[in-house]
Amino acid sequence: MSLEDRAKATAKNIEGKVQKAVGDITGDPKTQTAGTEKQAEAKVQHTVENIKEKVKEAID
Repeated sequence: MSLEDRAKATAKNIEGKVQKAVGDITGDPKTQTAGTEKQAEAKVQHTVENIKEKVKEAID
């Protein structure tokens, strides 16, 4: 996994957690949902990068 891609996914996850927390505090379901969606996107990005890494290891 490239360090840059991992950093982007981690940043998106943190952004999603903050956004969801703000939604929880304000009671705004749209903000909560947007935060949860960003966290899910980050998880997918991590998974894709992990798969790429495993494939590369298998080829080497």
